[in-house]
Amino acid sequence: MKTKPTLELSDVKRIAAAAEAEALNNNWAVTIAVVDDGGHLLWLQRLDGSAALSAHIAPAKAHTAALGRRESKGYEDVINGGRSSFLSVPAISGMLEGGVPIMKEGVCLGAVGVSGVKSTEDAQIARAGIAALGLD
Repeated sequence: MKTKPTLELSDVKRIAAAAEAEALNNNWAVTIAVVDDGGHLLWLQRLDGSAALSAHIAPAKAHTAALGRRESKGYEDVINGGRSSFLSVPAISGMLEGGVPIMKEGVCLGAVGVSGVKSTEDAQIARAGIAALGLD
């Protein structure tokens, strides 16, 4: 039987704090979502001034990144490349940049999704949160 690492609440809090710090340092009003490896929501934080819709988009991006074990931007790129049929993929809806998987030794522990600013900035915030775990 194999064992695998999992996110604990202390990990989720570190991710959220680092992501929040990155957003606040740049004066970005965003929503930050952290999910487990099955895409189940563990944390949702909507910063002051963020759009209400971002509270739906951030978890969707995180869910997509966790289930696919890759950044959600990859799906956006496929669709923008002309493969619009990819929009029919079941179980994922956050196919926009800003969802980043949390990987350790090739195992997906979960993902962070951010929504509220430019998609590259959303991804920057997500990566900053993940970096707080020191998995590299």
